[in-house]
Amino acid sequence: MMPEKKVSQMEKGPLRQELQKRLLGMTEEQRTAKSKKACRNLISTPQFQNASVVMMYLSLPHEVNTSDAILCAWQMGKIVAVPKISWQQRHMIPVQINSLETEFSTEVSGLRNPVAGAPVPFEEINLVVTPALGFDKKGNRLGRGGSYYDRFFANEKLLAPRCGFAFAEQLIDSIPVTEHDVPMDFLVTDEEVIYFHERKGE
Repeated sequence: MMPEKKVSQMEKGPLRQELQKRLLGMTEEQRTAKSKKACRNLISTPQFQNASVVMMYLSLPHEVNTSDAILCAWQMGKIVAVPKISWQQRHMIPVQINSLETEFSTEVSGLRNPVAGAPVPFEEINLVVTPALGFDKKGNRLGRGGSYYDRFFANEKLLAPRCGFAFAEQLIDSIPVTEHDVPMDFLVTDEEVIYFHERKGE
């Protein structure tokens, strides 16, 4: 088991570089148009429609822009939570936001981190919309290497379905996994919605 795990971790480096290149290769116009399509696809899923509390994320400059989905969630009367990251403790907690304009600090990477907002109990979250550098066709996720989401998903009180959210260009055939990697229940891109693990009816 151990050698296989080491190989998997080594294989992730070149994959991250390749997927990063794909993201950087997109124009601002492409990114904007594809983000709008992806948000429309996400909003149309029963998981989003039925959720009272949706955990979204605040997009990095080259990721799918989640703003349309967040604004729609508010229009539908939903509570929106986003990750508040503690770099020192290497973990994140969900906090409620009510605006996309204020109360964020911006990190060097471009990541916006909420400076305020009430914590949202894990058990109240109905859907977790999850970013990554890439996803494969089995629901495996390739993050940026910090394992923040894997540790977040390990919380036993979190029962919400996990939705990967990405551009179609970020979908690849296979991602090497270790025992700590947590797969998605479904994936939404600008082109399609793919369900994994027989959870479509939930």
